Amino acid sequence: MNETLSLGVLFATSFLAATLLPGGSEAVLFAMLKAQPQLFWTSLLVATVGNTLGGISTYVIGRIAPQRAELKGLKHMREYGAPVLLLSWVPIIGDAFCLAAGWLRLSPWRSGLFIAVGKFGRYLAIAAVAT
Repeated sequence: MNETLSLGVLFATSFLAATLLPGGSEAVLFAMLKAQPQLFWTSLLVATVGNTLGGISTYVIGRIAPQRAELKGLKHMREYGAPVLLLSWVPIIGDAFCLAAGWLRLSPWRSGLFIAVGKFGRYLAIAAVAT
């Protein structure tokens, strides 16, 4: 597989894995770095951007959701705010945190920053193991 196609697949899987859809972008990043270690930083950036945009899309869904009923499990999000999004990479609860951040109308810029930092840290750890 050529580099452009590989990076496109990595972006797509990273984006989809961060939405409410299930996915495993970590395995794609790991396999890609095993096959093309020279793409370490490029792959890390592509995976982070894709996964961050996926998390932000979940944030937007929360933002446009009706405010009629209280969402469950908002205690930590209300108490700590956007920094909770450092855990947006954690399976299952990470998507819920992104959704809750949008629903609570937390700052989109701060939310995006914390989502990106959390996801970068996770991918950096995976990339370090792969190389």
